[in-house]
Amino acid sequence: MKRITSQITQLFTKPSKKELIRNLEDLLGFRPKHIPYYELALMHRSKLDEAESNNERLEFLGDAILGAIIAEYLFKKYPTQDEGFLTELRSRIVRRESLNNVAMRMGLNKLVQYNQQDKGLGRSHIFGNALEALIGAIYLDIGFEKTRNFIQCNFLKLYIDIGNLEATDTNFKNKLLNWSQRNGHTISFVTLEEKNDGSRKLFTIGVLLDEQLVASGNSFNKKDAGQVAAQKAIAVLIPSLE
Repeated sequence: MKRITSQITQLFTKPSKKELIRNLEDLLGFRPKHIPYYELALMHRSKLDEAESNNERLEFLGDAILGAIIAEYLFKKYPTQDEGFLTELRSRIVRRESLNNVAMRMGLNKLVQYNQQDKGLGRSHIFGNALEALIGAIYLDIGFEKTRNFIQCNFLKLYIDIGNLEATDTNFKNKLLNWSQRNGHTISFVTLEEKNDGSRKLFTIGVLLDEQLVASGNSFNKKDAGQVAAQKAIAVLIPSLE
């Protein structure tokens, strides 16, 4: 009974279809054809937990498409750079914090349906995840070529400063390790926890300074979690390096 009441409440709190279409037109720059794709892309599992009723599958699809289009863009933009450079730059563009920031600036946070009683969700990366799901919806709705155009014109050109990313060293792990070597300390990274978060695994990585835990960070892959933990450790130990 509680579940039925909850679903009825969700129906009444969702924006009307006309309002959603208007908001999507403003956001996307075109009129969507198949609205159910977009409704699904904006539905976080804290509202509807069933896999077929929330945006996690679309997020999976959008993540792959975004990565491929960004890879192609960088491949053409930097014809003389090696694989390592291209991989690192793509990673900076599509990392969780970057996507979440873009989603917020787009105003996507105002459209995502999630449990607003859970205050932690509003401070998490669910809006960046929804952006990936939205890209999956666009791909299913209008195809690859137009999705590529959307990402290049409405994502890269409007919200991503490639030159600044290229010039900025965001490898916090290397910064921390270099500092520790210069100052005679031992830094190590350990996995503190692995747990399922919906259909994905969430990793928590800790930073040990001379065997003492100084910071931890989490993400959906160990590499990103290590970078988050390293950034937090730098803020604690050597804020001048941030």
